Amino acid sequence: MTKIFIFVILMNALQQKAAGLLCLMMLVSARQDLVAQRDGRPNVLFISVDDMNDATTLFNPSHPIRTPELERLASRGIFFTRAYCASPSCHPSRMSVLTGTRPHRTGIYENNTDASDLLATIRTLPRLFRDSGYFVCGAGKTFHHESDWAFHDRASFEEYLLMSINEPYPSVKLTGMSWFGTRNTDWGIFPYDASLTADHRTVEYAERQLKRKHDRPFFLSVGIYKPHSPFFAPKSYFDAYPLPSLRMPDLPSDDMADLPTGAISLQQLRSATGPGRSYGSGRGFWQGLQRANDSFPGIYKSFLQAYYACSSFADDMIGRVVRALEQSDYRDNTIIVLWSDHGFHTGEKEQIEKFALWEKTTHVPLIFMTPGGVRNRRIDQPVDLTSIYPTLAELCGLPLHREAVGKSLVPLLYGQPLELPPAVMTYREGNHAVRTARWRFIRYADGSEELYDHDVDPGEYRNIASDTSYSSLKDWLRTYLPKTNMLSLRGKQ
Repeated sequence: MTKIFIFVILMNALQQKAAGLLCLMMLVSARQDLVAQRDGRPNVLFISVDDMNDATTLFNPSHPIRTPELERLASRGIFFTRAYCASPSCHPSRMSVLTGTRPHRTGIYENNTDASDLLATIRTLPRLFRDSGYFVCGAGKTFHHESDWAFHDRASFEEYLLMSINEPYPSVKLTGMSWFGTRNTDWGIFPYDASLTADHRTVEYAERQLKRKHDRPFFLSVGIYKPHSPFFAPKSYFDAYPLPSLRMPDLPSDDMADLPTGAISLQQLRSATGPGRSYGSGRGFWQGLQRANDSFPGIYKSFLQAYYACSSFADDMIGRVVRALEQSDYRDNTIIVLWSDHGFHTGEKEQIEKFALWEKTTHVPLIFMTPGGVRNRRIDQPVDLTSIYPTLAELCGLPLHREAVGKSLVPLLYGQPLELPPAVMTYREGNHAVRTARWRFIRYADGSEELYDHDVDPGEYRNIASDTSYSSLKDWLRTYLPKTNMLSLRGKQ
């Protein structure tokens, strides 16, 4: 009887041990499944470029700025031909992309606006991925680089290569115009070695990350700084655009004649002078060029050459990153999104740089490439960059925060129809633009307006807002304007 009792005890112990082992095996298996599921989520290659306008061959083969790498990327995915920034200014635009919100809801209207209060309440796009188990890293310019990276959100990244975003400067301004603008108001062949540039170091960082063995899905942010000022690029990029055959913008002499008071006021704000600055940005930059032309004939043309060269340099840098992905283990499970924070005027409406609500300074490249998605397709529906946040979140199965206002473009990426509202843009408090496939409508804080018919006037040379036959159209377009505008947040001290 005692032997039987001991046998029963031993059998029970063995059964319990087996059950425990089975439970352990089930837990290990479940964990492996979770790891496999987690690792099966797509990676994200998040490429931003600064100040690239729509005068590239990506938009039209006849355009002057050659961007073969952007065209090649577009052939692998979807190119949105009518994509628009939420604001034609670096910091407001980037914060809009990175938070999925609009300037009129955040109060971030200026490049020097302190965004720390907003970042304390809203999860940025990279922070969303980091909180969801992704390895989040990056280099170059993602957040605005105001005041030595004062606005970079360290909590959004596990690893980030912070560096001087402006590469080394020449000892004197290359243009010879020390009186004109700031140190960044300069252009020419510099440096001779591309490896000395910030963008080269950014690309090297991305290449290293794409060669690494990652045990988690990754979100890699690559911020290409060119063609932002100063307009420096190595000699080969200038040689690609010889001055005698350089394509010039079409600049009607009366293009400012029909602008309303709101437009003029905004441009005057950008033309203010100050210590160490003879001319400001925007229209002031243009006025400075006109003055400089008396002493330096052809200086405007040389500026255009420099902007074109810097755009092609940026295109080459983007191509290197995309090729590094193609040669990596991650090529078949990585989403690519490429966007520019805003466009750039090169003389249109007597304007250089951004800081306006017209087509040239708000129209930007936007390309998505997704595993299994549609290839080599152009979509002409107007979209704005607030769509990037919800699109990436949906593609990767991540939750949105309640303040995100953009609409996910996922159906379009997989060939399905999607109804979208017009694109909306904001510059400074109370100034907004609405863009449909045909119309651009601008209403300024003082109530003045502009209306352009892009079917017949793609250059926006004729403001028809005062024509009463368009009253009903303007009433409809006004319904898409923000109803309230948050007060501007304080500047960074």
